[in-house]
Order: sequence, then C-alpha cells, then structure tokens
Amino acid sequence: MTKEYTITGMTCNGCLAKVKRTINGIEEIQEATIQLEYPQAKITADEYLNLKDINQALNKVGNYTISEEYQETVQAPLPKIKKQEPLAEKSITTYKPLILIVGFIAAVTALSQYPFSDFSGMLWMRHFMAGFFIVFAFFKLLNLQGFANSYRMYDIVAAKWKTWGYLYPFVELALGILYLINLEPFFTNLATIIVLGVSSIGVIKSNLDKKRIKCACLGDVFNLPMSTVTIIEDLSMVAMAAAMLVFI
Repeated sequence: MTKEYTITGMTCNGCLAKVKRTINGIEEIQEATIQLEYPQAKITADEYLNLKDINQALNKVGNYTISEEYQETVQAPLPKIKKQEPLAEKSITTYKPLILIVGFIAAVTALSQYPFSDFSGMLWMRHFMAGFFIVFAFFKLLNLQGFANSYRMYDIVAAKWKTWGYLYPFVELALGILYLINLEPFFTNLATIIVLGVSSIGVIKSNLDKKRIKCACLGDVFNLPMSTVTIIEDLSMVAMAAAMLVFI
C-alpha cells in the first residue's frame, strides 16, 4: 500500500534529514521518499499506518506533523498546497525591512529628547531597547507558531525545549516594557545580556556552519535569511545592555 502525505514544519535540509531518518526507522514502513516539495512524503507499507504513532516519533525530533492527504485510489482533485517560499538571496535589498525598522526606532527614540540641549546617550539607549523589544515582539506575535518553528531551527534552547519558542516573544515584550518604565534596570539589563547572549550562540553557530535557514528576528512576516546581520543585531543589543549595566 502506497500513499502520499503532507508533512508540516520542515523548513530546511536539516529538517528533511531528521524526518526521513525517523520515518524510515518505523518497522511497518517498507520505503519512504521524503522531500521539501509537495507531496512531502510517499510511503509504502505492508499495512495501514497509525499516523498518531508516527507523529509521536516526529515530535521527539522536532515540531513536525504528518497528515494523510489522499490515497492513490481516490480520483477527486486535490487542493493545491502552497509550496514553501524559498529563502531570498543575501543583499542590502533583502534586509531593507529590518534596516528600516531599526532606523525608525533609532530616529524616533532620539527625537524624543528634542531639542537635544541635554541629550543623553544612556537615555537614548534605554528608549531604543524598549522600542526594539516591543516592535520585534509585535512581529513575532503576528504568527507565534510560525516564529516558534523557525526559531527552533537554530536557537540552542528552543531546539531542546520547544516551549521556549512560544515564550520568547513574551519575554521580549516584557523586557521592552521594563526598559520603557525603567523598572529594576540592573535585573532588566542582566536578563537582556543572558537572553540575547544565549540566542546569539545559535545565530553564530548557524552562520559558521553556513546553514541556509530563515532568520526569525522579525517572526514569520519577512523572508530574511540568517547572516552576519543577525549576529550584529544581537551582539549590539548585548553591548548596549552591558553598557547600561555598568553605568546605571
């Protein structure tokens, strides 16, 4: 018996390898062809497959779900499945949304001190951090599951504890509010250094491994590839938090 299935959650060749290894390791399956393009899976088995058991196995290696699309004997036309959008090439145009957003935040937070007679760099950094965290959390929350799926592809914590991908935007939002109202600045800056410092590890590792994966800094809204831009973004925030931690 051969059937075709849809698998959600696969975003790169690393996902493909994990899913293929897991499915081929199931005893009832004779042969399985797995690919990123639709249909994602074509499986031959001796008997009817229990998709619940397969999904339990897939959930142990990632946030993947297999569902039965149709049997070969079914003649009805199938709904069209939207193919995954390929990653954009790395260029200044690709990162235009990110550059514009960061630029707007930097400009608006600087203008808040107009007419600049007593301009404070420390106050600007605090306002910038507040705006950065709140705005970036907003984009992530537009599609929380999409962000969590993308974030797990490279973050070292989310890869082992998938709930962290769902919590992270709320942590960003909380940090933004804390910077905005200047509550407990020591612990706020310390938390920022820890959270973004750990996040930077996965970003740096992905760039060193030259992985072609999607950056989740702006959630699932923009198709931004992982690059040194993400490293600079994270480490700049860590440096500002460290500076404020020293001079508060």
